[in-house]
Amino acid sequence: MSATKNPQPDTGPLPRDVADAFVDELVALNPITGTYLGVKESHSKLPDASPEGQEALARLARTTLARLDEAERRPGADSEMERRCGRLLRERLTARLAVHEADEGLRAVGNLRTIPHQVRGVFNVTPMETDEDWAAIAERLRAVPASLEGYRASLELGLERKLFGPPRPTATFIGQLNEWAGEAGGEADGRGWFEDFASAGPEALRAELDAAALGATASVVALRDWMRDVYAPAIEGAPDIVGRERYARLSRECNGADLDLDEAYAYGWSEFHRLLAEMKDEAEKILPGAATPWVALAHLDEHGAHIEGVDEVRVWLQELMDEAIDALHGTHFELADRVRKVESHIAPPGTAAAPYYTGPSEDFSRPGRTWLPTMGDTRFPVYDLVSTWYHEGVPGHHLQLAQWAHVAENLSRYQATVGLVNANVEGWALYAERLMDELGFLTDPERRLGYLDAQMMRALRVIIDIGMHLELEIPADSPFHPGERWTPDLAQEFYDAHCSRPTEYVASEMTRYLTIPGQAIGYKLGERAWLLGRDNARRRHGADFDAKAWHMAALSQGSLGLDDLVDELSKL
Repeated sequence: MSATKNPQPDTGPLPRDVADAFVDELVALNPITGTYLGVKESHSKLPDASPEGQEALARLARTTLARLDEAERRPGADSEMERRCGRLLRERLTARLAVHEADEGLRAVGNLRTIPHQVRGVFNVTPMETDEDWAAIAERLRAVPASLEGYRASLELGLERKLFGPPRPTATFIGQLNEWAGEAGGEADGRGWFEDFASAGPEALRAELDAAALGATASVVALRDWMRDVYAPAIEGAPDIVGRERYARLSRECNGADLDLDEAYAYGWSEFHRLLAEMKDEAEKILPGAATPWVALAHLDEHGAHIEGVDEVRVWLQELMDEAIDALHGTHFELADRVRKVESHIAPPGTAAAPYYTGPSEDFSRPGRTWLPTMGDTRFPVYDLVSTWYHEGVPGHHLQLAQWAHVAENLSRYQATVGLVNANVEGWALYAERLMDELGFLTDPERRLGYLDAQMMRALRVIIDIGMHLELEIPADSPFHPGERWTPDLAQEFYDAHCSRPTEYVASEMTRYLTIPGQAIGYKLGERAWLLGRDNARRRHGADFDAKAWHMAALSQGSLGLDDLVDELSKL
């Protein structure tokens, strides 16, 4: 009689293995992601933005969720690292599938984050040091027409299904396409953006690059013409707002949480009133008797500290970040050498008005970079820059995202890169601004009023993003139109009256909120989560609480949605 063999342990993939396999397969479907990760094979390709391409991404998500189900039943899947990664992967893929299955990708039009914006933006981070790099760029330029045509095919299907993009962002996007095409009002006024970009390539590839760039520009013109002549007339009269059901689904994708939207709206108002009181106190130090804090800020636009010149402001912002790293390293953070490198850049024309950050490649061969859109300006008030660069650079986005890349081997590739939850990242960056105020970096009245103005802007976002998309009532204690219901026009008027930014910036921001509903609220709600997690950890440790150790542990745990962030931060 033969002996019964002992069953062998299941040694299949665990959640982190499943998550990292997902990244590999995602890079194959979306080479833009691959370029941001530093995958060389991606640099010559672009994604399929057609309905078929979108469905391929959805199939990958469904397959990965099935693999995760199996992985979570295996021995070892209940460890802290596996559990955290699996939870993030499930939440992210489930949220994105819900958005896909609602056909949101068939009406994705706006002034940023659409496939055309991603296609153009990826060229700025594609390596361009060698002839081989530029040969890959030429191939990628030749791929632009197919990618833009796939995007158009998705919008065409959306029109067939009566799924309309928002008219106001559509008009803005058409204007951006004009600029990318090198046209103003439909008439040529110079080289297109792709042609201008390709002009920096080597002479040995000049003919190839020029021909590819001309083809890319022609595809931009074709998309512009279709958007202007077919799409915009077809969606005329469609709403710019999305309503409660769509907003809840879209905000889940941005924030990693099923939010109580009415509670969040009330929180935005409480922050508005708190910040307004602080701003009035600070404004009195700058311009005694100023009718509002924004009168004092307008005074600073003319008479406050400022930087003259575009290159001069780039250098000044670099020095600001370098000084912050020197002051914070070893005291409030413990930073690896490669995390301590970040570059200041001027954003290319045709971008949205807000500054932004791009993270390092996985191997740090491309460092983290901050980008300032100048919007044609050559004079830059300091009050409007300091807090913003603490947010975009150090200790904000750069320290978090570069630290994720630095500790990726201890997490998973997924947690450190494509598993990013917007509210976690933007919440950290807003927390970073507040941290610099707590640490005494903003004692100068000009800089502190600028910081409070930036905080106010994020409180306004919670109020108007939720308020206008859900058409909520303006509270009785509001200084603005109490008892009325929000509309996009009222929201822009309210924003303009309580923000130092110029009118064109406010208009760009409003278009952004109509483009990606639920994204703008993540800054303030994410900051609240970070502060609550820190407060809980401080109470738990008492006198033994080590802020530097907590910051580094918090920055090294990878991405989390707001549903999980407070719990994890509280345990550190």
